[in-house]
Amino acid sequence: MAGHRQSKKRRHITWAVAGAAVVAGAGLAAQTSMAATTWPAQKTFTGRAFDTCTAPSLSTMKAWHTGFYGAAAVYVGGKNRGCAQPNLTASWVKSVSSLGWKLVPIYVGAQPPCRSGSDPEKMTASNAAALGTQDANDAVAKAAALGMKAGSPVYLDMEGYDAANTSCNTAVLTYVRAFDKQLHAKTYRAGFYGFTSSSAKAIATASDKTDLPGNLWYALYDKQNTTTTDWPWGAKQYTGHSRGHQYMVNSKEAHGGVTLTVDRDAWDGPVAITG
Repeated sequence: MAGHRQSKKRRHITWAVAGAAVVAGAGLAAQTSMAATTWPAQKTFTGRAFDTCTAPSLSTMKAWHTGFYGAAAVYVGGKNRGCAQPNLTASWVKSVSSLGWKLVPIYVGAQPPCRSGSDPEKMTASNAAALGTQDANDAVAKAAALGMKAGSPVYLDMEGYDAANTSCNTAVLTYVRAFDKQLHAKTYRAGFYGFTSSSAKAIATASDKTDLPGNLWYALYDKQNTTTTDWPWGAKQYTGHSRGHQYMVNSKEAHGGVTLTVDRDAWDGPVAITG
């Protein structure tokens, strides 16, 4: 993610979108291990999104609700979450939702074993499956405590790594599959944030799609507000309101007289169910 989160080496996410929210069932077909009859309808948002490391204050969210952005991504948990979240409470979620904001929950879970640096939580080949299940349980608990109901997505933030490193890539996919399978068991949708050159590519190009996320948020900093024209993989992948695109980082901008530095995203995918 962008440098304003914690450091330029550790980027973590968020978004917002200006457009109309619709209810749909899109994205289910791409996700295995999901019972077809027990799922709440997907709440989808299409438009422009933003994120900052720390969820903004309620007054800032009021000022920024000008129509340019319509959704905001928020970091609900994870040991690698880069910032404290003094504003992110169930009351805040209820209040910003009543203003019309759509919310994208992000969970910064275990990071790849081959990443450099000192991430507080890294997976290994031996613990990837157990850790994925454990982190999914924590992600659901954190989202639910904020008032994000069953049927909501949780987007797993996986930072960049050397996807050509076979053992590292295998550990990542093992972790992601366990995380997603447990999300589905708890009736939460699985999303994934990553880079087109590494983490997102590993998901999109995996030959075995079992228990991989049905919603993909890709980081490609081309300043193009689109989820289609620069989509790097097969046109039939992640269709039906299942994509997000982080297209600009560290954008300093003002709305309603309040200035923030944010990342920009084009969004066409599920958002939290909070009503």
